[in-house]
Amino acid sequence: MISVLFVCLGNICRSPMAEAVFRHQLEEAGLEKKIQVDSAGTGDWHIGEPPHTGTQNLLREHGISFQGIHARQIQSEDFTSFDYLIVMDESNFTNVTALDQAASSRVHRLVDFIPDTTYKEVPDPYFTGDFEETYQLVKAGCQGILRMIYEKHNLPY
Repeated sequence: MISVLFVCLGNICRSPMAEAVFRHQLEEAGLEKKIQVDSAGTGDWHIGEPPHTGTQNLLREHGISFQGIHARQIQSEDFTSFDYLIVMDESNFTNVTALDQAASSRVHRLVDFIPDTTYKEVPDPYFTGDFEETYQLVKAGCQGILRMIYEKHNLPY
């Protein structure tokens, strides 16, 4: 099974949004049994909490379930359990690669999967308040990740 872990700072806005959006895309493609998805934060402030209300509201608006998603902190076993660790910004990239330098080849920025974007990172709506901007980037990035997985793992379309 192919596995993807989305990582942000507190695991209540961006990475759970990405987990829910990617899970939704996998279900639409009939790949939910072939690709595992989860999310985590580099910090421990929100462990056990559901996604931020702004994330919940936005996902509801788009008909995307966030059921079962609760904040957790990235763990050492994540570096061997997941094929792809997808981070939201440079701080996440630095923190994740510092935890396990051997896994650095599997750590990627979400924006790297968005063609022709000028964004260098996914803005944190916890601070910006713009959940729609984050959603649009997450949606495009998840589509790009799915395209990459199709190509790299020779999955049938």
